[in-house]
Amino acid sequence: MTSISPFSHKFLQNTAKVCLTGILCAVTIVSGTLNVHATASLEERIAAQQAIPIQSNEIANWPMGPTVSAESAILMDADSGAVLYSKNIHQKEFPASTTKILTCLLATEKSSLDEIVTFSRDAVYSIPRDSSNIAIDAGEELTMEQCLNAILIASANEVAYAVAEHISGSFSAFADMMNQKADELGCVDSNFVNPNGLPDENHYTSAYDLATIARAFFKNELLCKISSTYMLRIPPTDKQPDDIVECSKNLLLPGRKYAYEYLVGSKTGYTDTARSTLVSCAEKDGMKLVCVVMRDESPQQFEDTVALFNYGFSNFDKINISQTDTKFNIDNSNFFYSTNDVFGSSKPILSLNSQDCILLPKTASLDEAQTVISYDTTQPGQAALINYTYQGQFIGSVSVDLAGDANASYTFDEELQSSSNPDTDDSKEKVSGKVIFINIVKVILWIIGIAAVVVGVLFVRAFLMNYQFAGRDKRGRRRWKRRRSRNKSYSRSKQHPAPPKKKAKSPSRFRDYDF
Repeated sequence: MTSISPFSHKFLQNTAKVCLTGILCAVTIVSGTLNVHATASLEERIAAQQAIPIQSNEIANWPMGPTVSAESAILMDADSGAVLYSKNIHQKEFPASTTKILTCLLATEKSSLDEIVTFSRDAVYSIPRDSSNIAIDAGEELTMEQCLNAILIASANEVAYAVAEHISGSFSAFADMMNQKADELGCVDSNFVNPNGLPDENHYTSAYDLATIARAFFKNELLCKISSTYMLRIPPTDKQPDDIVECSKNLLLPGRKYAYEYLVGSKTGYTDTARSTLVSCAEKDGMKLVCVVMRDESPQQFEDTVALFNYGFSNFDKINISQTDTKFNIDNSNFFYSTNDVFGSSKPILSLNSQDCILLPKTASLDEAQTVISYDTTQPGQAALINYTYQGQFIGSVSVDLAGDANASYTFDEELQSSSNPDTDDSKEKVSGKVIFINIVKVILWIIGIAAVVVGVLFVRAFLMNYQFAGRDKRGRRRWKRRRSRNKSYSRSKQHPAPPKKKAKSPSRFRDYDF
Protein backbone atom coordinates (compact mmCIF):
# COMPACT_ATOMS: atom_id res chain seq x y z
CA MET A 1 0.00 0.00 0.00
CA THR A 2 1.45 3.35 -1.03
CA SER A 3 1.97 5.83 1.81
CA ILE A 4 1.15 9.54 1.48
CA SER A 5 3.43 12.13 2.97
CA PRO A 6 2.01 14.76 5.34
CA PHE A 7 2.66 17.45 2.78
CA SER A 8 0.83 15.57 0.07
CA HIS A 9 -2.06 14.87 2.46
CA LYS A 10 -2.38 18.54 3.37
CA PHE A 11 -2.21 19.49 -0.30
CA LEU A 12 -5.04 17.10 -1.08
CA GLN A 13 -7.11 18.51 1.79
CA ASN A 14 -6.62 22.08 0.59
CA THR A 15 -7.41 21.08 -2.95
CA ALA A 16 -10.60 19.35 -1.80
CA LYS A 17 -11.61 22.41 0.21
CA VAL A 18 -11.08 24.67 -2.79
CA CYS A 19 -13.08 22.39 -5.02
CA LEU A 20 -15.84 22.07 -2.46
CA THR A 21 -15.91 25.83 -1.99
CA GLY A 22 -16.09 26.34 -5.74
CA ILE A 23 -18.90 23.86 -6.05
CA LEU A 24 -20.83 25.54 -3.23
CA CYS A 25 -20.30 28.95 -4.80
CA ALA A 26 -21.42 27.67 -8.15
CA VAL A 27 -24.52 26.10 -6.59
CA THR A 28 -25.26 29.33 -4.72
CA ILE A 29 -24.87 31.40 -7.87
CA VAL A 30 -27.01 29.03 -9.91
CA SER A 31 -29.59 28.87 -7.12
CA GLY A 32 -29.67 32.63 -6.87
CA THR A 33 -30.02 32.90 -10.61
CA LEU A 34 -32.91 30.42 -10.56
CA ASN A 35 -34.58 32.34 -7.76
CA VAL A 36 -34.22 35.58 -9.68
CA HIS A 37 -35.66 33.94 -12.77
CA ALA A 38 -38.52 32.42 -10.76
CA THR A 39 -39.31 35.79 -9.20
CA ALA A 40 -39.17 37.47 -12.58
CA SER A 41 -41.45 34.79 -14.03
CA LEU A 42 -44.01 35.33 -11.26
CA GLU A 43 -43.92 39.08 -11.67
CA GLU A 44 -44.25 38.76 -15.42
CA ARG A 45 -47.22 36.43 -15.01
CA ILE A 46 -48.95 38.84 -12.64
CA ALA A 47 -48.29 41.75 -14.98
CA ALA A 48 -49.64 39.74 -17.93
CA GLN A 49 -52.80 38.83 -16.00
CA GLN A 50 -53.34 42.42 -14.92
CA ALA A 51 -53.22 43.42 -18.57
CA ILE A 52 -56.12 41.12 -19.49
CA PRO A 53 -59.06 43.32 -20.61
CA ILE A 54 -61.92 43.88 -18.18
CA GLN A 55 -65.06 43.32 -20.24
CA SER A 56 -67.36 45.29 -17.93
CA ASN A 57 -65.17 48.38 -18.33
CA GLU A 58 -65.96 48.38 -22.04
CA ILE A 59 -69.69 48.96 -21.43
CA ALA A 60 -70.78 52.55 -22.09
CA ASN A 61 -71.59 54.53 -18.94
CA TRP A 62 -70.76 51.53 -16.75
CA PRO A 63 -68.73 52.18 -13.56
CA MET A 64 -65.04 51.53 -14.12
CA GLY A 65 -63.87 48.49 -12.18
CA PRO A 66 -60.50 47.97 -10.47
CA THR A 67 -57.52 46.22 -12.04
CA VAL A 68 -56.96 42.81 -10.44
CA SER A 69 -54.13 40.34 -10.78
CA ALA A 70 -56.40 37.31 -11.11
CA GLU A 71 -56.59 35.73 -14.55
CA SER A 72 -60.38 35.68 -14.27
CA ALA A 73 -62.70 37.46 -11.85
CA ILE A 74 -66.38 38.20 -11.43
CA LEU A 75 -68.66 40.20 -9.15
CA MET A 76 -72.28 39.03 -9.23
CA ASP A 77 -75.52 40.01 -7.52
CA ALA A 78 -76.36 37.05 -5.29
CA ASP A 79 -80.12 37.55 -5.67
CA SER A 80 -80.60 38.15 -9.40
CA GLY A 81 -77.38 36.84 -10.92
CA ALA A 82 -76.63 40.20 -12.57
CA VAL A 83 -72.92 40.53 -13.43
CA LEU A 84 -71.45 43.81 -12.17
CA TYR A 85 -67.79 43.12 -12.96
CA SER A 86 -66.47 40.69 -15.54
CA LYS A 87 -62.94 39.72 -16.47
CA ASN A 88 -62.44 36.58 -18.50
CA ILE A 89 -65.41 35.06 -16.69
CA HIS A 90 -65.91 32.08 -19.04
CA GLN A 91 -62.24 31.07 -19.12
CA LYS A 92 -61.93 27.44 -18.01
CA GLU A 93 -59.88 27.25 -14.82
CA PHE A 94 -58.97 24.67 -12.19
CA PRO A 95 -61.05 25.40 -9.07
CA ALA A 96 -58.89 23.56 -6.49
CA SER A 97 -60.63 23.41 -3.08
CA THR A 98 -63.36 25.87 -4.03
CA THR A 99 -64.88 22.72 -5.57
CA LYS A 100 -65.98 21.89 -2.03
CA ILE A 101 -68.76 24.49 -1.98
CA LEU A 102 -70.63 22.29 -4.48
CA THR A 103 -69.82 19.17 -2.43
CA CYS A 104 -71.22 20.75 0.74
CA LEU A 105 -74.26 22.15 -1.07
CA LEU A 106 -75.15 18.64 -2.24
CA ALA A 107 -74.48 17.22 1.22
CA THR A 108 -77.02 19.57 2.82
CA GLU A 109 -79.60 18.66 0.18
CA LYS A 110 -79.08 14.89 0.25
CA SER A 111 -78.51 14.19 3.96
CA SER A 112 -79.31 15.29 7.51
CA LEU A 113 -76.78 16.80 9.89
CA ASP A 114 -76.94 13.92 12.39
CA GLU A 115 -76.15 11.19 9.87
CA ILE A 116 -72.99 9.19 10.62
CA VAL A 117 -70.25 9.15 7.98
CA THR A 118 -67.86 6.20 8.16
CA PHE A 119 -64.44 6.62 6.54
CA SER A 120 -63.39 3.92 4.08
CA ARG A 121 -59.81 3.02 3.22
CA ASP A 122 -60.29 4.62 -0.20
CA ALA A 123 -61.33 7.91 1.40
CA VAL A 124 -58.30 7.93 3.69
CA TYR A 125 -55.52 6.52 1.51
CA SER A 126 -56.46 7.74 -1.96
CA ILE A 127 -55.50 11.35 -1.23
CA PRO A 128 -51.94 12.67 -1.02
CA ARG A 129 -50.84 12.85 2.61
CA ASP A 130 -49.31 16.28 2.04
CA SER A 131 -52.66 17.72 0.91
CA SER A 132 -55.17 19.33 3.28
CA ASN A 133 -56.55 16.77 5.76
CA ILE A 134 -57.44 16.27 9.42
CA ALA A 135 -55.72 12.88 9.77
CA ILE A 136 -58.81 10.73 10.03
CA ASP A 137 -58.16 6.97 9.92
CA ALA A 138 -60.12 4.28 8.13
CA GLY A 139 -63.09 3.03 10.14
CA GLU A 140 -63.51 6.24 12.14
CA GLU A 141 -66.81 8.11 12.17
CA LEU A 142 -68.01 11.72 12.14
CA THR A 143 -71.43 13.28 11.94
CA MET A 144 -72.38 15.02 8.73
CA GLU A 145 -72.31 18.36 10.52
CA GLN A 146 -68.73 17.71 11.68
CA CYS A 147 -67.83 16.73 8.12
CA LEU A 148 -69.19 20.00 6.73
CA ASN A 149 -67.11 21.93 9.26
CA ALA A 150 -63.99 19.93 8.42
CA ILE A 151 -64.46 20.48 4.69
CA LEU A 152 -65.15 24.22 4.79
CA ILE A 153 -62.82 25.28 7.63
CA ALA A 154 -59.89 22.87 7.33
CA SER A 155 -60.50 22.01 3.65
CA ALA A 156 -60.11 18.31 4.53
CA ASN A 157 -59.81 16.29 1.34
CA GLU A 158 -60.42 12.86 2.88
CA VAL A 159 -63.60 14.15 4.51
CA ALA A 160 -64.94 15.41 1.18
CA TYR A 161 -64.21 11.97 -0.30
CA ALA A 162 -66.01 10.18 2.56
CA VAL A 163 -69.06 12.47 2.26
CA ALA A 164 -69.23 11.74 -1.48
CA GLU A 165 -69.18 7.98 -0.82
CA HIS A 166 -71.77 8.32 1.94
CA ILE A 167 -74.25 10.25 -0.22
CA SER A 168 -73.95 8.50 -3.57
CA GLY A 169 -72.30 5.19 -2.77
CA SER A 170 -69.27 5.79 -4.95
CA PHE A 171 -66.79 8.45 -5.91
CA SER A 172 -67.79 8.51 -9.59
CA ALA A 173 -71.52 8.54 -8.86
CA PHE A 174 -71.07 11.66 -6.76
CA ALA A 175 -69.21 13.35 -9.61
CA ASP A 176 -72.26 12.68 -11.80
CA MET A 177 -74.45 14.30 -9.14
CA MET A 178 -72.14 17.33 -9.09
CA ASN A 179 -72.41 17.82 -12.83
CA GLN A 180 -76.17 17.38 -12.77
CA LYS A 181 -76.50 19.97 -10.01
CA ALA A 182 -74.22 22.37 -11.88
CA ASP A 183 -76.44 22.06 -14.96
CA GLU A 184 -79.56 22.71 -12.89
CA LEU A 185 -78.03 25.87 -11.46
CA GLY A 186 -77.15 27.20 -14.93
CA CYS A 187 -73.43 26.44 -15.22
CA VAL A 188 -72.08 26.41 -18.76
CA ASP A 189 -68.29 25.89 -18.50
CA SER A 190 -67.83 23.13 -15.93
CA ASN A 191 -66.96 19.46 -15.59
CA PHE A 192 -66.36 17.94 -12.16
CA VAL A 193 -64.69 14.57 -11.58
CA ASN A 194 -63.98 14.67 -7.83
CA PRO A 195 -65.48 16.22 -4.66
CA ASN A 196 -62.34 17.90 -3.32
CA GLY A 197 -60.70 19.69 -6.25
CA LEU A 198 -57.43 17.73 -6.34
CA PRO A 199 -55.66 18.22 -9.68
CA ASP A 200 -57.22 16.54 -12.70
CA GLU A 201 -57.15 17.87 -16.26
CA ASN A 202 -60.82 16.94 -16.65
CA HIS A 203 -61.87 18.81 -13.51
CA TYR A 204 -62.51 22.45 -14.37
CA THR A 205 -64.97 25.33 -14.13
CA SER A 206 -65.06 29.10 -14.69
CA ALA A 207 -65.49 32.22 -12.60
CA TYR A 208 -69.05 32.56 -13.91
CA ASP A 209 -70.00 28.99 -13.04
CA LEU A 210 -68.36 29.14 -9.62
CA ALA A 211 -70.26 32.35 -8.83
CA THR A 212 -73.48 30.67 -10.01
CA ILE A 213 -72.86 27.76 -7.62
CA ALA A 214 -71.94 30.21 -4.86
CA ARG A 215 -75.31 31.96 -5.21
CA ALA A 216 -77.03 28.73 -4.18
CA PHE A 217 -74.39 27.92 -1.54
CA PHE A 218 -74.73 31.27 0.26
CA LYS A 219 -78.52 30.99 0.42
CA ASN A 220 -77.98 28.29 3.05
CA GLU A 221 -77.58 29.89 6.49
CA LEU A 222 -75.67 26.94 7.94
CA LEU A 223 -73.13 26.94 5.12
CA CYS A 224 -72.70 30.70 5.49
CA LYS A 225 -72.05 30.30 9.20
CA ILE A 226 -69.52 27.49 8.78
CA SER A 227 -67.67 29.18 5.91
CA SER A 228 -67.20 32.31 8.03
CA THR A 229 -65.76 30.37 11.02
CA TYR A 230 -62.06 30.58 11.76
CA MET A 231 -61.44 27.49 13.95
CA LEU A 232 -62.46 23.84 13.66
CA ARG A 233 -62.88 21.79 16.83
CA ILE A 234 -63.95 18.13 16.81
CA PRO A 235 -63.84 16.49 20.25
CA PRO A 236 -62.80 12.83 20.65
CA THR A 237 -65.37 10.04 20.71
CA ASP A 238 -65.26 6.27 20.91
CA LYS A 239 -65.35 6.25 17.10
CA GLN A 240 -62.78 9.04 16.68
CA PRO A 241 -60.14 9.22 19.42
CA ASP A 242 -58.40 12.48 18.50
CA ASP A 243 -59.12 16.00 19.71
CA ILE A 244 -59.02 17.72 16.33
CA VAL A 245 -58.24 21.43 16.22
CA GLU A 246 -57.57 23.20 12.92
CA CYS A 247 -57.51 26.85 11.81
CA SER A 248 -58.64 28.24 8.50
CA LYS A 249 -56.10 29.78 6.15
CA ASN A 250 -58.66 32.32 4.92
CA LEU A 251 -57.33 35.84 5.60
CA LEU A 252 -60.74 37.46 4.97
CA LEU A 253 -62.14 36.08 8.21
CA PRO A 254 -62.51 38.21 11.36
CA GLY A 255 -59.25 38.87 13.13
CA ARG A 256 -57.11 38.07 10.08
CA LYS A 257 -55.02 40.44 7.98
CA TYR A 258 -57.62 41.12 5.26
CA ALA A 259 -60.72 40.77 7.46
CA TYR A 260 -63.78 42.16 5.67
CA GLU A 261 -66.52 43.49 7.91
CA TYR A 262 -69.39 42.69 5.52
CA LEU A 263 -68.29 39.11 4.85
CA VAL A 264 -71.06 36.48 4.78
CA GLY A 265 -68.80 33.52 4.04
CA SER A 266 -65.80 32.44 1.99
CA LYS A 267 -63.85 29.42 0.71
CA THR A 268 -60.22 29.32 -0.39
CA GLY A 269 -58.46 27.00 -2.79
CA TYR A 270 -54.90 26.35 -3.91
CA THR A 271 -52.89 23.88 -5.96
CA ASP A 272 -49.68 24.42 -7.87
CA THR A 273 -51.63 24.16 -11.11
CA ALA A 274 -54.71 26.17 -10.16
CA ARG A 275 -52.79 28.74 -8.11
CA SER A 276 -54.94 30.66 -5.61
CA THR A 277 -58.70 30.73 -5.97
CA LEU A 278 -61.24 32.39 -3.69
CA VAL A 279 -65.04 32.39 -3.54
CA SER A 280 -66.68 34.91 -1.20
CA CYS A 281 -69.97 36.57 -0.34
CA ALA A 282 -70.58 39.91 1.36
CA GLU A 283 -73.70 41.88 2.25
CA LYS A 284 -74.14 45.59 2.94
CA ASP A 285 -77.33 47.68 3.17
CA GLY A 286 -79.41 44.81 1.81
CA MET A 287 -77.14 44.30 -1.22
CA LYS A 288 -75.67 40.80 -1.33
CA LEU A 289 -72.76 40.20 -3.69
CA VAL A 290 -70.72 37.14 -4.71
CA CYS A 291 -67.07 37.51 -5.75
CA VAL A 292 -64.85 34.91 -7.43
CA VAL A 293 -61.17 35.28 -8.34
CA MET A 294 -59.30 32.47 -10.07
CA ARG A 295 -55.65 31.76 -10.85
CA ASP A 296 -54.44 34.52 -8.59
CA GLU A 297 -51.26 34.80 -6.51
CA SER A 298 -51.28 35.00 -2.73
CA PRO A 299 -52.05 37.36 -1.05
CA GLN A 300 -53.52 39.19 -4.06
CA GLN A 301 -56.61 36.96 -4.05
CA PHE A 302 -57.68 38.64 -0.79
CA GLU A 303 -56.76 42.14 -1.95
CA ASP A 304 -58.59 41.65 -5.25
CA THR A 305 -61.70 40.35 -3.49
CA VAL A 306 -61.87 43.30 -1.10
CA ALA A 307 -61.35 45.75 -4.00
CA LEU A 308 -64.18 44.16 -5.98
CA PHE A 309 -66.60 44.18 -3.05
CA ASN A 310 -65.86 47.85 -2.38
CA TYR A 311 -66.38 48.60 -6.07
CA GLY A 312 -69.80 46.95 -6.06
CA PHE A 313 -71.09 48.56 -2.88
CA SER A 314 -69.83 52.01 -3.92
CA ASN A 315 -71.10 52.11 -7.50
CA PHE A 316 -74.49 50.38 -7.55
CA ASP A 317 -77.89 50.95 -5.94
CA LYS A 318 -80.43 48.32 -5.07
CA ILE A 319 -83.87 49.35 -6.35
CA ASN A 320 -87.18 47.76 -5.39
CA ILE A 321 -89.24 47.80 -8.58
CA SER A 322 -92.67 47.37 -6.97
CA GLN A 323 -92.07 50.58 -5.02
CA THR A 324 -90.26 52.58 -7.69
CA ASP A 325 -91.15 51.84 -11.30
CA THR A 326 -94.42 53.67 -12.11
CA LYS A 327 -94.83 51.76 -15.37
CA PHE A 328 -95.81 48.73 -13.37
CA ASN A 329 -97.26 50.41 -10.28
CA ILE A 330 -100.53 48.68 -9.44
CA ASP A 331 -102.13 51.56 -7.55
CA ASN A 332 -101.60 54.01 -10.40
CA SER A 333 -102.16 51.78 -13.42
CA ASN A 334 -105.35 50.01 -12.23
CA PHE A 335 -104.50 47.24 -14.67
CA PHE A 336 -104.18 44.50 -12.06
CA TYR A 337 -107.51 44.76 -10.23
CA SER A 338 -110.98 46.28 -10.52
CA THR A 339 -112.28 49.23 -8.53
CA ASN A 340 -115.80 47.80 -8.93
CA ASP A 341 -116.43 45.41 -6.06
CA VAL A 342 -118.57 42.89 -7.96
CA PHE A 343 -118.00 39.83 -5.80
CA GLY A 344 -117.79 41.54 -2.43
CA SER A 345 -114.01 42.03 -2.20
CA SER A 346 -111.56 43.64 -4.57
CA LYS A 347 -108.38 41.59 -4.76
CA PRO A 348 -105.66 41.94 -7.39
CA ILE A 349 -105.34 39.12 -9.87
CA LEU A 350 -101.68 39.89 -10.65
CA SER A 351 -99.08 41.59 -8.52
CA LEU A 352 -95.41 42.54 -8.73
CA ASN A 353 -93.16 40.65 -6.34
CA SER A 354 -92.44 43.06 -3.51
CA GLN A 355 -89.04 41.47 -2.77
CA ASP A 356 -87.53 41.52 -6.26
CA CYS A 357 -84.93 44.24 -6.90
CA ILE A 358 -82.47 45.30 -9.57
CA LEU A 359 -78.95 46.74 -9.24
CA LEU A 360 -78.53 49.96 -11.20
CA PRO A 361 -75.34 52.02 -11.55
CA LYS A 362 -75.54 55.10 -9.37
CA THR A 363 -74.79 57.28 -12.38
CA ALA A 364 -77.89 56.00 -14.24
CA SER A 365 -81.60 56.63 -13.74
CA LEU A 366 -84.36 54.04 -13.80
CA ASP A 367 -85.85 55.66 -16.91
CA GLU A 368 -82.71 54.64 -18.83
CA ALA A 369 -83.29 50.96 -18.13
CA GLN A 370 -85.09 48.81 -20.71
CA THR A 371 -87.67 46.15 -19.89
CA VAL A 372 -88.53 42.90 -21.60
CA ILE A 373 -91.40 40.59 -20.69
CA SER A 374 -90.60 36.87 -20.50
CA TYR A 375 -93.26 34.19 -20.21
CA ASP A 376 -90.67 31.42 -19.98
CA THR A 377 -91.06 30.66 -16.28
CA THR A 378 -91.86 27.42 -14.49
CA GLN A 379 -92.02 28.84 -10.97
CA PRO A 380 -95.33 28.04 -9.24
CA GLY A 381 -97.62 31.04 -8.90
CA GLN A 382 -95.49 33.10 -11.29
CA ALA A 383 -97.16 34.49 -14.40
CA ALA A 384 -94.19 36.20 -16.07
CA LEU A 385 -90.86 37.96 -15.55
CA ILE A 386 -90.04 41.58 -16.27
CA ASN A 387 -86.32 41.58 -17.13
CA TYR A 388 -84.36 44.81 -16.80
CA THR A 389 -81.29 45.74 -18.83
CA TYR A 390 -79.04 48.76 -18.91
CA GLN A 391 -76.74 49.36 -21.89
CA GLY A 392 -77.57 45.82 -22.96
CA GLN A 393 -76.52 44.33 -19.60
CA PHE A 394 -78.94 42.32 -17.47
CA ILE A 395 -79.37 44.08 -14.12
CA GLY A 396 -82.20 42.12 -12.52
CA SER A 397 -85.79 41.01 -12.86
CA VAL A 398 -89.12 41.23 -11.08
CA SER A 399 -91.73 38.50 -11.22
CA VAL A 400 -95.41 39.04 -11.97
CA ASP A 401 -97.19 36.74 -9.55
CA LEU A 402 -100.70 35.38 -9.35
CA ALA A 403 -102.24 36.81 -6.18
CA GLY A 404 -103.69 34.29 -3.79
CA ASP A 405 -105.50 31.40 -5.43
CA ALA A 406 -106.75 33.42 -8.40
CA ASN A 407 -107.24 31.21 -11.43
CA ALA A 408 -108.36 33.93 -13.83
CA SER A 409 -106.69 34.14 -17.21
CA TYR A 410 -104.51 37.08 -18.15
CA THR A 411 -102.45 38.43 -20.97
CA PHE A 412 -100.05 41.22 -21.77
CA ASP A 413 -100.03 43.69 -24.62
CA GLU A 414 -99.37 41.81 -27.84
CA GLU A 415 -96.62 44.23 -28.78
CA LEU A 416 -94.44 42.93 -25.94
CA GLN A 417 -92.21 40.10 -27.02
CA SER A 418 -91.10 37.39 -24.63
CA SER A 419 -87.45 36.70 -23.86
CA SER A 420 -86.27 33.36 -22.51
CA ASN A 421 -82.71 34.41 -21.73
CA PRO A 422 -81.98 38.03 -20.74
CA ASP A 423 -78.22 37.47 -21.01
CA THR A 424 -78.22 36.85 -24.78
CA ASP A 425 -78.46 39.66 -27.29
CA ASP A 426 -80.51 37.61 -29.77
CA SER A 427 -83.36 37.16 -27.32
CA LYS A 428 -83.58 40.80 -26.29
CA GLU A 429 -86.35 42.98 -27.63
CA LYS A 430 -87.00 46.42 -26.25
CA VAL A 431 -90.49 47.26 -25.09
CA SER A 432 -92.22 49.88 -27.21
CA GLY A 433 -94.75 51.87 -25.22
CA LYS A 434 -96.31 51.19 -21.88
CA VAL A 435 -97.05 47.72 -20.61
CA ILE A 436 -100.80 47.06 -20.53
CA PHE A 437 -102.42 44.36 -18.42
CA ILE A 438 -105.99 43.36 -19.31
CA ASN A 439 -108.33 43.71 -16.32
CA ILE A 440 -110.35 40.52 -16.26
CA VAL A 441 -112.99 41.94 -13.90
CA LYS A 442 -113.60 44.91 -16.17
CA VAL A 443 -113.89 42.62 -19.17
CA ILE A 444 -116.47 40.54 -17.31
CA LEU A 445 -118.41 43.68 -16.39
CA TRP A 446 -118.41 44.81 -20.02
CA ILE A 447 -119.69 41.41 -21.12
CA ILE A 448 -122.45 41.51 -18.49
CA GLY A 449 -123.44 45.04 -19.56
CA ILE A 450 -123.56 44.14 -23.24
CA ALA A 451 -125.59 41.03 -22.46
CA ALA A 452 -128.05 43.12 -20.42
CA VAL A 453 -128.48 45.57 -23.30
CA VAL A 454 -129.08 42.73 -25.76
CA VAL A 455 -131.64 41.13 -23.45
CA GLY A 456 -133.40 44.48 -23.02
CA VAL A 457 -133.60 45.03 -26.76
CA LEU A 458 -135.01 41.57 -27.29
CA PHE A 459 -137.58 42.12 -24.54
CA VAL A 460 -138.78 45.41 -26.01
CA ARG A 461 -138.99 43.91 -29.47
CA ALA A 462 -141.02 40.98 -28.18
CA PHE A 463 -143.35 43.35 -26.33
CA LEU A 464 -143.96 45.49 -29.38
CA MET A 465 -144.61 42.50 -31.55
CA ASN A 466 -147.08 41.07 -29.04
CA TYR A 467 -148.88 44.44 -28.82
CA GLN A 468 -149.28 44.68 -32.59
CA PHE A 469 -150.63 41.15 -32.83
CA ALA A 470 -153.17 41.91 -30.11
CA GLY A 471 -154.47 44.97 -32.05
CA ARG A 472 -154.79 42.98 -35.18
CA ASP A 473 -156.71 40.28 -33.33
CA LYS A 474 -159.24 42.85 -32.01
CA ARG A 475 -159.87 44.31 -35.47
CA GLY A 476 -160.22 40.87 -36.87
CA ARG A 477 -162.82 39.94 -34.29
CA ARG A 478 -164.87 43.10 -35.08
CA ARG A 479 -164.84 42.34 -38.79
CA TRP A 480 -165.87 38.76 -38.08
CA LYS A 481 -168.80 39.95 -35.95
CA ARG A 482 -170.00 42.32 -38.71
CA ARG A 483 -169.82 39.58 -41.30
CA ARG A 484 -171.68 37.22 -39.03
CA SER A 485 -174.41 39.86 -38.41
CA ARG A 486 -174.88 40.40 -42.16
CA ASN A 487 -175.11 36.69 -42.76
CA LYS A 488 -177.85 36.32 -40.16
CA SER A 489 -179.85 39.20 -41.68
CA TYR A 490 -179.57 37.64 -45.10
CA SER A 491 -180.83 34.29 -43.82
CA ARG A 492 -183.94 35.84 -42.21
CA SER A 493 -184.72 37.73 -45.37
CA LYS A 494 -184.80 34.48 -47.35
CA GLN A 495 -187.22 32.83 -44.92
CA HIS A 496 -189.55 35.83 -44.45
CA PRO A 497 -189.26 38.10 -47.43
CA ALA A 498 -190.37 41.67 -46.78
CA PRO A 499 -193.21 43.21 -48.83
CA PRO A 500 -192.01 45.15 -51.76
CA LYS A 501 -191.84 48.82 -51.32
CA LYS A 502 -193.97 51.05 -53.47
CA LYS A 503 -192.09 52.91 -55.98
CA ALA A 504 -192.46 56.63 -55.63
CA LYS A 505 -193.80 58.37 -58.60
CA SER A 506 -191.51 60.76 -60.21
CA PRO A 507 -192.88 64.28 -60.32
CA SER A 508 -193.86 65.47 -63.72
CA ARG A 509 -191.69 68.14 -65.05
CA PHE A 510 -194.79 69.85 -66.47
CA ARG A 511 -196.90 69.65 -63.23
CA ASP A 512 -196.82 73.35 -62.47
CA TYR A 513 -197.64 74.55 -65.96
CA ASP A 514 -201.15 75.12 -67.44
CA PHE A 515 -201.67 74.41 -71.02
